[in-house]
Amino acid sequence: MTSPDTPEWLYPRPDLPPVLSPAQADVTVNLWLLPKFSMLTLYCLLEPLRVANRFGRALFAWRLYSSDGEPVVASNGVRVDVEAALNQAPIYDNLFVVASYEPEAAAGAAQWAVLRQVAAHGGLLAGLETGAFILARAGLMEGYEVALHWESRPAFIEEFPMLALSEARYRFDRQRLTGGGGASSLDLMMAFIEREQGANLVAAISRQLVHSRPAAMPDAGRNGSVDERGRFVLTAEPAPGDFRPRSVRRAEAIMEANLAQPLPIPEICRRVGQSQRQLNRLFQRYAGETAKGRYLSLRLDRAYQILADSRASVTQAGLAAGFLQPAHFSRAYRARFGESPSTTAGRGR
Repeated sequence: MTSPDTPEWLYPRPDLPPVLSPAQADVTVNLWLLPKFSMLTLYCLLEPLRVANRFGRALFAWRLYSSDGEPVVASNGVRVDVEAALNQAPIYDNLFVVASYEPEAAAGAAQWAVLRQVAAHGGLLAGLETGAFILARAGLMEGYEVALHWESRPAFIEEFPMLALSEARYRFDRQRLTGGGGASSLDLMMAFIEREQGANLVAAISRQLVHSRPAAMPDAGRNGSVDERGRFVLTAEPAPGDFRPRSVRRAEAIMEANLAQPLPIPEICRRVGQSQRQLNRLFQRYAGETAKGRYLSLRLDRAYQILADSRASVTQAGLAAGFLQPAHFSRAYRARFGESPSTTAGRGR
């Protein structure tokens, strides 16, 4: 490894280096792409590696794999070619699981065996967005903290209540690296490069990408954060770009914090200091539905996240979203999503 004081980290080569083979690079980063993965996440993982190679040395190569060796279609519809099927590659040192929607649809015993192989050799396992679900189902996250996208937390808590969740946007815990995906993947990859090559190189990459690394980046939700039990906690300030009235923001935050045991709308009105008529008027203006309708939408969205991302049953998802009567849950769910809860659950599995 190059000394942290090496001057070569100061100035990049003017020419772009060729894509390196594993034989040419110090480190090969292996990425397993699951169907409907986030293209933004993939770009944020690869661009720092490409820029790192401009600083005078052949540092990083990368290889893309799919479950079956066929090209993978990202969530934005872009088709990405891969090197090979995951179980056909000799991977031992690191493996990044890049997943988003319906992560388990293309994951099975053959792929879990590769994950366990990497773990057995002491390699690094990384889970981006819902990639952490795959690592957890393979039994490889016990004793490690997990960082997730805030939308995925309810489903993860429902299925893996004994695993510890971090409120950070990404978490480097020994030989496990997890994160919420999207733009936070850039900082996650910077942490990986720093471990491999030192902080000075990361500083140089940041300058090239015109990117500032924050000291701490908590995993915030829409108007607050999530506590250790996955409950929404209201913060005093609105999220950037949220220009809704404070009473609407506070009411929605209270709804978010009470999805499993819904509160009566008059109680929410009392807590935010608005009449029900006035609160409904504000919700109609800023959310396009009444306060009651918005509450129902949030509960159904929670059920959808649990069914799509976990192995929870339809009954469990309904209860987690505050539906005590299965028939009522099914009717409301179909009206919102155009399909039954069991259909969503089956597709996710």
